[in-house]
Amino acid sequence: MTTKELLYVEDALGHAQYVMTKCKETATQLQDSELKSLVEQMETKQKALFGRFYGLL
Repeated sequence: MTTKELLYVEDALGHAQYVMTKCKETATQLQDSELKSLVEQMETKQKALFGRFYGLL
């Protein structure tokens, strides 16, 4: 893997981790159960994306 490709993967991991964190924070603050469920699903998808990117290493 080239240095540029590795930097891209590191950036992607950072972005996925940021979105996971924000989803988790937001879900704890929501009172609407439907919206909370949607944000929790987004967090789950971001965890999967993070895992796939991490697997590239």
